Amino acid sequence: MNKENQEIERKFLIAYPSAQLLSTCRDVSKITQTYLSAPPGITARVRKREWPEKCEYTHTEKRRMSDMRRLEFEQEISAAEYAEFLKSADPGRNPVHKKRCCLLHDGQLFEIDLYPFWQDRAIMEIELEDESQSVRFPPFISIIREVTGDKRYTNYAIAKHLPE
Repeated sequence: MNKENQEIERKFLIAYPSAQLLSTCRDVSKITQTYLSAPPGITARVRKREWPEKCEYTHTEKRRMSDMRRLEFEQEISAAEYAEFLKSADPGRNPVHKKRCCLLHDGQLFEIDLYPFWQDRAIMEIELEDESQSVRFPPFISIIREVTGDKRYTNYAIAKHLPE
């Protein structure tokens, strides 16, 4: 399925969630994200997302419109297409491995990304309908600070600074 839409997202650096909190998450998956060589102004990637019972592959291209808003084109691809895209991997960036835990709180869906190189913190994201929408944070999440617009906390930047 091909999908083009505007993505409005806020991102937060949080204290590493407790095992008890993580046990309440739904839709837990392992993600491998590989950035591709792309023209200036476009971020391209392929993603392999694994659950115990299935595996999905997607190709995504994003164009930044503001700190919170991006134009996103995403399509599901086959395992063979994924392998073909990997041949165009950006040589200056390493694949990003993370565990994603989805948490529904007060009608809002939060995605918590746990990285193997951080034991004390994680990244939590929420997609919004519009930039002025309020966020109702789970009271049991310890927010260190908002990092929306801080490029150091994008997966694209993380991929550049990961050890091989």
